Amino acid sequence: MLLLSKLDPLVGFVSLLTILIILVGLFLRRIKQPYIIGYILIGALLGENGLGFIQDEETVHYLGELGIILLLFFIGMEISLPELVKRWRIAAIGTSLQVGISVLAILGIGYFFRWGIAQSIVLGFVIALSSSAVIIRLLEDKKLIGTQIGKNVLSVLLTQDIIIVPLLIITSLLGGESTPIEKILSMLIGGALIVGILIYIYVKRTIRLPLSNRLSQDHELQVFAAILFCFGGALLSSVFGLSAALGAFVGGMVMHASQATHWIHDTLHSFRVLFVAIFFISVGLQLDFYFIYENSLAIALVLVAVYLTNHLINAFILRLFACSWKEALLGGALLAQIGELSFLLSSSAYQLDIKGNYEYKFTISLISLTLLISPFWITFSEKLIQRQESLTTKPKLQQ
Repeated sequence: MLLLSKLDPLVGFVSLLTILIILVGLFLRRIKQPYIIGYILIGALLGENGLGFIQDEETVHYLGELGIILLLFFIGMEISLPELVKRWRIAAIGTSLQVGISVLAILGIGYFFRWGIAQSIVLGFVIALSSSAVIIRLLEDKKLIGTQIGKNVLSVLLTQDIIIVPLLIITSLLGGESTPIEKILSMLIGGALIVGILIYIYVKRTIRLPLSNRLSQDHELQVFAAILFCFGGALLSSVFGLSAALGAFVGGMVMHASQATHWIHDTLHSFRVLFVAIFFISVGLQLDFYFIYENSLAIALVLVAVYLTNHLINAFILRLFACSWKEALLGGALLAQIGELSFLLSSSAYQLDIKGNYEYKFTISLISLTLLISPFWITFSEKLIQRQESLTTKPKLQQ
């Protein structure tokens, strides 16, 4: 007992968290479901609205953001810029259509429920953005990153990460807050710098980093060099008011062009696993079970509407840009949930009084639940597609 009383609470908490992750992870592995679900449920269980083990949610949230930065850095290392440029139509036009159709749909619904125009537009923005963290992890688990549908979906996700900046500016204008001209100029300069880096990579195709030969032989320095490339890109992007994750993504693309990805991947992989897990735990912390129970019918109806709408809109857009119906329907399922960047939009709308306390809690619950349900929705969609394929091939075989 004396030994337990002297035990650091942090040590006990980390031990409990690790045990829960292993146990839940083994169960999810047995039923062939991704670990993401377990991370979210563990966060909900240990958070303030659950057992109350995690009190400092802000620190966990910041650690989770590191996970997103690392995740996008790794994805950047796996993407060839020339391949991405080939899909500019689905990235730019497709994403614009997705946002536009979502806003129009919510404006139509909001008209009947007498929602404010500003509230409807922001909600349209919120549901239009998909989750890079969830989709990329699922694409990796299903080994779809290098496939045509994987590349198309990634191009859409990258564009969504970029357009979060104008969406935030529009949200601030809807809330009556004028964005300072200095901030807009800073974002434009940052955007131009990123475009300049990408053009340089595209033209050169292969670049050589200083000291790359020496670093490849020194594992200890590799750790710090990899962190510098990852978080240096994130810092550069955030200095100009852009998404830190976007900067990390560009940093990863620089690594891909430098052909130094083999040692960086091995060096940072463990960090990535840890911090991505913390991100999804931070998502679970925001789940309020009592609020969800009190509003279960309304949340369930909106949840179904969001999934069906997002699935159909994204499937139509992917089909429009030369995907087969099978690929389009799978891509629609992958992009059907609401993404982590929507938390940022919802928080901004709440601070600007576009959303009240109830609407904010409702939106946060909706986003969290779509992230939780997403793997099941994708699996269900895959089975439906496979079943439809088998039904269409049977008559041909009988003939």
